[in-house]
Amino acid sequence: MDDGALDAIWDFGDPAGSERRFTERLAQVRQEDGDDVAETLTQLARALGLQHRFEDADRTLDEAEAVVRDDDRRARVRILLERGRVANTAGRTGRGADTFRAAWELARTAGEDALAVDAAHMLGIVEEPKLAWEWNERGMELARSSPDPAAQRWVASLANNMGWAKHDTGAYDEALELFELALSERERQDDPARTRIARWSVARCLRSLGRTEEALAEQQALASELEALGETDEYVTEEIAECLRALGRT
Repeated sequence: MDDGALDAIWDFGDPAGSERRFTERLAQVRQEDGDDVAETLTQLARALGLQHRFEDADRTLDEAEAVVRDDDRRARVRILLERGRVANTAGRTGRGADTFRAAWELARTAGEDALAVDAAHMLGIVEEPKLAWEWNERGMELARSSPDPAAQRWVASLANNMGWAKHDTGAYDEALELFELALSERERQDDPARTRIARWSVARCLRSLGRTEEALAEQQALASELEALGETDEYVTEEIAECLRALGRT
């Protein structure tokens, strides 16, 4: 199963709904040739883990281990990734770092660039700051050099994560460069919802840089767009308030 097919099933904001869809997909592939059973099980386990049903997720990954073909390195990488994600979400010792490193190595050997970048991205989350930064850089280098569009799509997420890492240290100019990279990638991907998040991050960083009028204008523009869609976002509202306070306005 390719990444596009998996993405079409996923809704990370609704893991229970994703669980239902992966369960339906699992029944379908079992009736067919069965080649995608192990990989589908890994994503079902991920949906369970996001619901904090860790024992169910572990059992589902055990089932994936039992049915995966010896030569199916892609599915084996996914099993490692989801083992790590369960460990991270559950707060287990090491937060899955060893498993993510194993996933990185196997994915690189198998030529699965997108999955390798995913592993590096997770190591950028679970490792201590210095190692986390190195893994983010490693993932970014692969994402930007890979011919695989699925790997290239990771640039925005990695730039966002790296931007916040720089922001947290007070390196606001460097953070802004990374947030602007993430924004340009989201715009290129034609993803309006994630583009709005990237715009929020740029504006938030502008406030940290003291460019508060620019930050306020962008947050107000976001609020207007959301209002037109019949939506609100508490983070946008909060930032408008912070900008107004910084400017001494009611």
